[in-house]
Amino acid sequence: MSRTILDLHVLQTVPPSNLNRDDTGSPKTAVYGGARRARVSSQAWKRATRLAFKDLLDPSELGTRTKRVAELLAERIHKLDNSITHEEAWPLAAETVHTATGSKIEVPKRKATTAKDRGDSEPAPESSYLLFLSARQLDGLAELAVAGRDDIKAFFKDKANKDKAKQIADTRHSVDIALFGRMVADGADINVDAAAQVAHAISVHAVENESDYYTAVDDHQTEAEPGAGMIGTVEFNSATLYRYAAVDVDLLRKNLGEGLREDESVAEPVRRAVEAFVRGFVESLPSGKVNTFGNHTLPDAVIVKLREARPISFVGAFEEPVQAASGRGQLRGASERLAHHIPQIERTYGAEDGTDTWVLRVGESTEKLAGLGTELSLPELVSAVGTAVVQRTASAT
Repeated sequence: MSRTILDLHVLQTVPPSNLNRDDTGSPKTAVYGGARRARVSSQAWKRATRLAFKDLLDPSELGTRTKRVAELLAERIHKLDNSITHEEAWPLAAETVHTATGSKIEVPKRKATTAKDRGDSEPAPESSYLLFLSARQLDGLAELAVAGRDDIKAFFKDKANKDKAKQIADTRHSVDIALFGRMVADGADINVDAAAQVAHAISVHAVENESDYYTAVDDHQTEAEPGAGMIGTVEFNSATLYRYAAVDVDLLRKNLGEGLREDESVAEPVRRAVEAFVRGFVESLPSGKVNTFGNHTLPDAVIVKLREARPISFVGAFEEPVQAASGRGQLRGASERLAHHIPQIERTYGAEDGTDTWVLRVGESTEKLAGLGTELSLPELVSAVGTAVVQRTASAT
């Protein structure tokens, strides 16, 4: 059966930086092809992509992942009926979320004890783990909570109301939930399978972490107290990274549902989600130590493929670490590797058929990639991918 799979392949060079650190503060690494590589975890780049969505999509198409879901829902309840104070809305919100997701929403014991010791009022109830709900789901649950405000527990003993709460929590998913999925420990029936997969980014070459020794001067110290006010070290590396992500467009469409508004086509939510993902993934950057290193680079090359079968990563091109040619960096060698590896893989496995390819590249070091597909700027590429997805979606219905 024909599928619609979106593959993104990115080469990006970052200067001295610490994009994603481990528990000791060191930049994350991994051994691949017998050599130590710089690594940026998939979670770090997923979060960076999610944050980029705030500038690419309307807030109504996004979700919030938080333990403080009762407070979030209480704000909506108060907006619907301002006669209900935020504090009065907390138990309404807690019972509604519990009914919809199965998660226990209660005041954390530590916070309750602290508030009691200080003589403060009891804090808001929370979930024991992060809950991911879309703006539309929160709006729907708020309306349901207001409808049952007189006796919320009795309200949800009615099976129709209980089923309605679960239905609201399991429909009209936001773009970020549809792409990255949702796991609810106490309510597996409303889990959402992620439509997007993001690989750990790794350097195409071997790296060694370096250490920067720094001092900070006390602005108010006297001449009698010479020297630094603080001394420390920070680790870093620099790398040309291969980044990869894939989106199951069919699953994305299923997660989003067919049309969020009556005035738009059924394919429109998918188009917006795909375009936001392409742009967000390409332009985003994890923010680790960014104030220290100011490592604000953009990709040197982006290859986007729309396939009819399974996703394919081309990381194998770099199993043997790229060696910088004399007086040149690794980008040229990485581009040559990809330009050679991609056609070989696709010919060998018959993966060329039904595949559209677009290329974005910068500079002569990436020249070898030019022949892989249609060269476009990022805005043009994003639009072309969105249009192709709509066409394939239409032909599949």
